[in-house]
Amino acid sequence: MFNKIGQIIQTKELRNKILFVLGILAVFRLMANLPIPGIDVSKIQQFFSSNEFFGMLNLFTGGALDQVSIVMLGLGPYITATIILQLLTMIFPQLEKMYKEEGEDGRRKFNQYARIATPFFAAFQSYAMLIFLKSQGLIANMGSFELVTSILAITGGTVVLMWLGELISEKGIGNGVSLLIFAGIVADIPSNIQQAILTYDPAQLISYLSFIIASVLIIGAVVLVNEGRRNVPVSYAKRIRGNKMYGGVSTYLPMSLNPSGVIPIIFAISLVMLPSMVGTFLHIDFLTNMFSNTWIYGITYFILVFIFTFVYTAITFDPKNISSNLQKMGGFIPGVRPGKPTEEYIQSILNKLLIIGATFLGAVAITPLIIEGVTGIQQFSFMIGGTALLIIVSVVLDTMKQINSQLEMREYND
Repeated sequence: MFNKIGQIIQTKELRNKILFVLGILAVFRLMANLPIPGIDVSKIQQFFSSNEFFGMLNLFTGGALDQVSIVMLGLGPYITATIILQLLTMIFPQLEKMYKEEGEDGRRKFNQYARIATPFFAAFQSYAMLIFLKSQGLIANMGSFELVTSILAITGGTVVLMWLGELISEKGIGNGVSLLIFAGIVADIPSNIQQAILTYDPAQLISYLSFIIASVLIIGAVVLVNEGRRNVPVSYAKRIRGNKMYGGVSTYLPMSLNPSGVIPIIFAISLVMLPSMVGTFLHIDFLTNMFSNTWIYGITYFILVFIFTFVYTAITFDPKNISSNLQKMGGFIPGVRPGKPTEEYIQSILNKLLIIGATFLGAVAITPLIIEGVTGIQQFSFMIGGTALLIIVSVVLDTMKQINSQLEMREYND
């Protein structure tokens, strides 16, 4: 590890990229602590700490939401726009063709549409959030001018944050959007540790030790599943053109245990928390308390994550397209005929992998409930399970891979 750190420091280009990323993250943290005018932050923080749904949202903005800062929405509008466009590929064939069949140019256009839609989602979400906070008596009455100014400030903050993410991806190292979300999550970890230390009770020593052991085991399991692959062998037929022979090589098609990432958890948590949010907004006790029972909440959450894993994978992973591309390039799976049989074979393998991946994803999603119930340590519940942990692990692994590839490329050039 120390040898690799030394190589990073000695490599000027890689060192500059990492420093650039750290600088962008510092700007993000500065923006997260710039509240819009006329807000009583203390009252809002107290409300968010007592509401699970908004506590979850606040977690992914690194505390920017309960600060009512100019980046209070984080990258939520951009993620929402991207997810909705991906869902629309199931309805509009032209959009599906652009996303799945036009290669890099199609993905670039698709991402551009998501960027264009982001300000509109940001304006709508900022308006809804401000009106909701106003209805709860958490912010003072706003006139039309103050409301419009606040919406423009929050929308502008979201667009700037999206731009910073693009800068990281272009000039830095790693995926910019993922790194900003990662920074938002880990920003609260020091305060959680401090709170745990200040509220430490010697009688809870066994609970704390259990938490540490569970954390290590869960992180190890997340890494194992996140990196888990089923390599499907693929061979290419030999072709002779002139005096040269092409093909005749063997490779493999990697299929991940968790191809859908954290999106199923985001979908599921949104649906589970929606009744509570609507009930709080409309003062309907039935909706507010619908999932107050931990067992009902946990089972519903698990089932939704399991289902959405299959649904989202069906959107983003197309066995028919893969089978067609293999056939066009002269590739085939040994023992399986090209065309429809290959498609069915890939789909059968995908279904088996998804059963494992969806079960694990659902288990990770409800881990905070289990740990909190066993140890009674509420401060760390989101640090060892659910979306937060998957994002942290995924971003760290992806960034490490990119750093290693940069170092290997430097050694190759030398």
